[in-house]
Amino acid sequence: MFDFLNAVAYAEPAAGTADPSAMPMGGYTPIIWLVVMFAVMYLIVIRPQKKQEKKQKAMLAALQVGDKVVTIGGICGKVAKLKDEYVYIETGFVGNPNEKATIKMERAAIKTVETIHEA
Repeated sequence: MFDFLNAVAYAEPAAGTADPSAMPMGGYTPIIWLVVMFAVMYLIVIRPQKKQEKKQKAMLAALQVGDKVVTIGGICGKVAKLKDEYVYIETGFVGNPNEKATIKMERAAIKTVETIHEA
């Protein structure tokens, strides 16, 4: 059985068949496929991710005191104070209705802003 497989693997091409190295662009085909695959990956993965990051940065830059936000961890609240890299969020009542819990979080932890600002 192995003799048959070796005979098939090492068989010489029939007379009149084209030599692959003599074909136009025969050696460039793998390089062309790599370029095409990279272009497809760029269009499907990298470009939409960059657009999403740009949108997220714009949303965080437009954050204002009084905005209703949701954090990555699912905490809902209202922006009480803004610092350079931190946001203080009020999150409802803690026993006494006059007291509100305030959480200090990084700006990057804000997932969405639910308040719509009119320009």
